[in-house]
Formats: sequence, C-alpha cells, structure tokens
Amino acid sequence: MELSKRDVEHIARLARIRMTPEETEVMRGQLSDILGQFRALAEVDADGAETTAHPTGAAGALRPDARSEGQGREQTLANAPNRHGEFVRVRAVLQ
Repeated sequence: MELSKRDVEHIARLARIRMTPEETEVMRGQLSDILGQFRALAEVDADGAETTAHPTGAAGALRPDARSEGQGREQTLANAPNRHGEFVRVRAVLQ
C-alpha cells in the first residue's frame, strides 16, 4: 500500500511531530514498506497452525509464585540511611 504525502502529514499531525518535506518523503517510503509487509503477512494461510508461547519451546523459565513470610520492620529498615523511629526520613519534596 503506497501512502500519499498527505497521509504522512496527517499521521505526523496526529502524533504531533514536525517534519520537513524531505523527512515526510523518507517517512512516506518507510511507512509504505511497513504496510506492505503487513499485507504480505495477511496473505499467509495460518489456519490449523499451532500457536506457540515461545519459538524455541522453552518452558518453566520463571520460578513458581510462592508465598513467604515478609521481613520484619527492623530488618526492612536496617539499610535506611536516615531513620526517625520506625520511619525512613527523607528530604522535603515540597516547600
């Protein structure tokens, strides 16, 4: 599908991107090529093809979720650089 200069200018306006006429022409060619690739993919007959979650068949790469006891307050605050009682003291953000 060949995009027109007007199509590319419209897309750039929607994306709020300023483009020079040269950039518009380059982008017109690139976007037309991308749309052509999607057209080629749309023509592929994928009926009956098995879906895959991973192209190499790898499975179980992540550990299973398991509940565990959390750290205690003191252990959690042990590495806090500046504490005030049971709170972490930080610099003021708002004046």
